Amino acid sequence: MGMDPQQLRTFVSVATAGSFSAAARELGYTQSAVSQQIAALEADLGVALLHRRPVTVTEAGARLLEHAGPLLLRLAAARTDVVRAAGAPSERLTVATHPLAADRLARVLADVLAGRPRLDVRVVVAGTAAVADGVARGEFDLGLAAGLAASSDPLRLPDVGPIRAVGVAADPVVVILPDGHPLARRTGLRLADLVDARWIDAPEVASGVADLRVVTGELRFRAQLRYDGADVGGLLALIAAGHGLGVLPRRLLAPGRLPGQAGVDDRHGASASDGDGSGTVRVDPVGVPLLGPALEFRTELLWAGQPGPAALAVAQALGG
Repeated sequence: MGMDPQQLRTFVSVATAGSFSAAARELGYTQSAVSQQIAALEADLGVALLHRRPVTVTEAGARLLEHAGPLLLRLAAARTDVVRAAGAPSERLTVATHPLAADRLARVLADVLAGRPRLDVRVVVAGTAAVADGVARGEFDLGLAAGLAASSDPLRLPDVGPIRAVGVAADPVVVILPDGHPLARRTGLRLADLVDARWIDAPEVASGVADLRVVTGELRFRAQLRYDGADVGGLLALIAAGHGLGVLPRRLLAPGRLPGQAGVDDRHGASASDGDGSGTVRVDPVGVPLLGPALEFRTELLWAGQPGPAALAVAQALGG
């Protein structure tokens, strides 16, 4: 069987869109061309992959759909690896970073750019799954992934193909609470004691509820609110407003937002201000250190194939 990758991509598009015409618009083909590609793929496999009215996958089509994503991903990764191996000169560098690792990347880019004035750099901020997927596909030269993990454990990365990962940083973890929360003055908290608390599920920017369940083995964690943004400030604002708790690296808190630190008015917050002219006082949330099993926010550098000179310089500056 010689499965055509383009026919496979067309099948995925039709199956996902549930429409031949929608797939044609997405791919830039005529509807007739889409129909012909699906018919050719079905003829090659000797099975029907799609019901036509309405457009749904058959049992065989559902099985193929499970395989199609990884197959197409591997093909894209292989193509990129071959192009890299050819050694074509490039003055471009694309780096993807998890929101919690963006500050680390920013610090090293200045030094790398100083020695490469013609280098064209693109930075993409995305969640760990998207970072890993883009590195495997060759969309990103390097990736910085971050997530909650038991101390010394690697991150749980999606199975996207042959990528390499090395740890470059690990940060202590704190539970983030509103300033007026009854537990905000504690000097330590255990996650196991917070299973009935209201949480914000923020898988793209911090730890999701699924992460809390995995690292604790406790399935009772529930989300009060789902946050799909990649902005750390937005998550902190939601926590400060009382929409739920979160877990973040301690270094992201404003100075003085840990219980017991000297020189801070703990009742009103170190960064309360009305300097924006709105007359509204802004109060930052408070972070309480975790007790019990050691957890950390781990940052890992991801790459595939052989990094170019600029990517290698960034990797070395990051400690990878």
